[in-house]
Amino acid sequence: MALLVIDFMLIAWSVYAVGIAGWADSYESDGVAPSSASRAASQASWLLGGGAVLTGGGLLALRWHIPGIVQLVVLGGGALLVSSLAAGE
Repeated sequence: MALLVIDFMLIAWSVYAVGIAGWADSYESDGVAPSSASRAASQASWLLGGGAVLTGGGLLALRWHIPGIVQLVVLGGGALLVSSLAAGE
């Protein structure tokens, strides 16, 4: 249960960081340089995806199937959510 709370906090922080970066880009957008929101979304997607593989895979290796699958689904879904935020710009 503690891992689930940490997962949701990490996903919320990632979504917030991408949102703030997008908001900041709206004030200085010249359309030439890649936006900081897309960089933040890329970093957050890698963080969440890597966390899903490491924690979910580790739990599955320990034969804790249900928590491992939950980790893969929650963090993998968070990675998809953050990457879709960057695609929506």
